[in-house]
Amino acid sequence: MKAMTIDRYGKDVALQETEMHKPEIGDQDLLVRIHAASINPIDFKIRDGKVKMLLSYDMPLILGNDFSGTVEQVGSKVSTFQPGDKVYGRPRKNRIGTFAEYISVNEDDVAIAPSNISLIESASLPLVGLTTWQAFHDVIQLKEGQKILIHAGAGGVGTFAIQLAKAMGAYVATTASDKGYDLVKSLGADEIINYKEQAFEKVLKGYDAVFDTLGGNSLEKSFEVLRPGGKIVSVSAVPNKAFAEENNMGFIKKVIFSIVSRKLTMLEKKHNVHYHFLFMKPSGEQLRRIADLVEKEDIVPVIDKVFSFEDAQKAIEYVETGRAKGKVIVKVESPLIAKK
Repeated sequence: MKAMTIDRYGKDVALQETEMHKPEIGDQDLLVRIHAASINPIDFKIRDGKVKMLLSYDMPLILGNDFSGTVEQVGSKVSTFQPGDKVYGRPRKNRIGTFAEYISVNEDDVAIAPSNISLIESASLPLVGLTTWQAFHDVIQLKEGQKILIHAGAGGVGTFAIQLAKAMGAYVATTASDKGYDLVKSLGADEIINYKEQAFEKVLKGYDAVFDTLGGNSLEKSFEVLRPGGKIVSVSAVPNKAFAEENNMGFIKKVIFSIVSRKLTMLEKKHNVHYHFLFMKPSGEQLRRIADLVEKEDIVPVIDKVFSFEDAQKAIEYVETGRAKGKVIVKVESPLIAKK
């Protein structure tokens, strides 16, 4: 099969089209012919080597962290799927590789794709959907009537997060530029802060939660908008000691994460709030619940551009510019592949 791979870590390392063996499947696995995959920041963070403390891979490595496609073969113990099923999913971190014609994935990590949208649209949902679902339901435990700030509302995660927060009955503030204003307004944002003209930390006060997708100064200033006891969930900052403890990491990593997150820990204590670093976990069950919301049209996928498989490198470069509004998709399956 064809796959897009890297042969080493590095910011300037480009994807290479590589001929690979079709993956084998285990008893509880599905072999999925991939129709499309989406680009996510974790893809270039892995390429750059920025997450080597958390994830370590052998080379050559097929990049790509979520997908949609058609089940081609099932393992002997699989009972919930059959060949021909249209599915979408996020493979486990040690089994990534969706920039390819095929992937072997555990049945627990996929779900039947929403019936009312295309497979291109379905491919935009797994990673951002699961990340947001776990942030809102598992960590923040967002409740109806609560106020949440969602950073970068016009981005891939933000466009999904605004819709999910509104479906849960929350009041949503978001940051966006002039170009993103109409989009986030159409998604239901109640208050929109133009980050080029306004300091959000000066405008917003007493919020119950912040969903951070930016890290850096934006995250540090976010502590100021929370009420005492409020919660910040970040997917772009650094892990802390609590994250290491929750994931049963060794003493050395606990010490390292304590050091790199010490400024955030100080802000956490100063403002009497809770900081949580989120590293999303695959879940077919949560994807089924997300599909229900999509079929009810509580969630509508937002797609910026679709690139061909051959242009996967251009797709990553485009996402790295930070200009994308919604998700960027790589269409893997061509008519030729589909006939095989």
